Amino acid sequence: MTTTEDERAEQLAAAGLDGQNRLALGRLLGSGTIGYAEEGPDGVLRATIRIPEDEICYEPGVLILPHGGDIELTLINDDKNTHCAVLPSNGDPKFIWLVNHSKGTAKINLDGPGTYYYGSASGNDEGRGLTGSIVIGGEVPDHAKLDRPPQPRP
Repeated sequence: MTTTEDERAEQLAAAGLDGQNRLALGRLLGSGTIGYAEEGPDGVLRATIRIPEDEICYEPGVLILPHGGDIELTLINDDKNTHCAVLPSNGDPKFIWLVNHSKGTAKINLDGPGTYYYGSASGNDEGRGLTGSIVIGGEVPDHAKLDRPPQPRP
C-alpha cells in the first residue's frame, strides 16, 4: 500500500509521530519538511536551517542541493535549550554550537552526490529526533570516477 504526501502527513499526525512527546519522544527521521539550497552568483550554495522552539527537529529536515560544492548553512536555534550540529564535510566534520536563541554559520564542502546525515550530539538530541539530511544530486566529480567503461543509467 502506498500513500500520498497528504495522506502520509495525516497518518503521522494521527499516530502522534509528527512532533515530540506524543507517541515517541521525538520526530522520526525524514518526517520534517523539504527545503532547497539556492546558488549564489559566487557559486556557493546557501540555505537556512532552524530548530523551532519545543520541537527538537531541524527545519527543513531534508535539504536538497542540485549539485555538490561549497555550502554555507545558516543555523538558527529558536529553542529554549542549547543544541549543536555535527555536519558532514569533505575532510573533517564541522561542529557548530548553538546556545538557546542563537544563530551561526557553517561553511562545508560536499563535492559528491549522495545523502549525508547530520545531528546534534548534545544530550540525547539525536535520539529525540534532532537529525537532518542533505541530499545532493548531480554527477560524481571527475577525480572520483572509476576508470571503467560507461555504465547503463536508469
